[in-house]
Amino acid sequence: MRHSKVSHSLDIYRRLIGIQLRSQLQYRASFALDLIMTALTVVVEFGAIALVMQRFDNIQGWQLPEIAFLYGLVEIAFNFMDMLFSGFDPPRFGLTVRQGTFDQLLLRPVNITAQVMGSRLVIRRLGRVAFGIAIFAYALSLNDIVWTMPKLLYLPVVVISLIAFFGGLFIIGGTITFWTVDSIEVLNMLTYGGGFTMSYPMTIYPNWLRRFFTYIVPAVFLNFYPALYFLDKPDPFDFPAFAPFVAPLVGFAMLWLSLRIWRFGIQHYQSTGS
Repeated sequence: MRHSKVSHSLDIYRRLIGIQLRSQLQYRASFALDLIMTALTVVVEFGAIALVMQRFDNIQGWQLPEIAFLYGLVEIAFNFMDMLFSGFDPPRFGLTVRQGTFDQLLLRPVNITAQVMGSRLVIRRLGRVAFGIAIFAYALSLNDIVWTMPKLLYLPVVVISLIAFFGGLFIIGGTITFWTVDSIEVLNMLTYGGGFTMSYPMTIYPNWLRRFFTYIVPAVFLNFYPALYFLDKPDPFDFPAFAPFVAPLVGFAMLWLSLRIWRFGIQHYQSTGS
């Protein structure tokens, strides 16, 4: 019975995504321009980093190709997540709650999570994903990484863990709007701001911020520590040797927690009356 419900939810999600794809690809020229403009944002952002690095050569012992490794991983994961989980994007989901549209979703005899995830698919994010891959490829070409089978197998696990982590933050942010109606700025700081923070080595940040992203929101284990493992760089914080390998635990724990909070929010949701 449970398997049948899951299959039905996946089928609904697939159909909703198909509608989103057909809708956004209807105007090909507009879509292509949107894709290019979105991708150029990454070029400008990383170009600014490259210019700074030309002036200082390295930041806390990290050179441009090594920072490109961090930056590329985050760009790939965050924008792929933003494309898939954009239905939960707190500002937009808060608008859905405020306008009463969410009430209409609850009336349908379809899994609510599948409906929200399938309600929006931002395909233009593929432009940023593509340039994130290009930056990551640049990093791989210039960093002298000694590839082993464990590293090859672990790399996609790190990317998926990052996607799960950011997706969990989106779900938590969306759920909070049940009570606040509008999104809370601190959640935007954790999602978009967290992605920006993780794009750089944690050694450049003050102690309080490092502690926050280590013990409160353990993002340090999702990008920085895996990068130390792949790049064979020493650990500046003297964490246990297993620190680079807890990324899946952190990422999927965040996603699991977010779904529990989402379920709690659905159970206690009260219509805005709009």
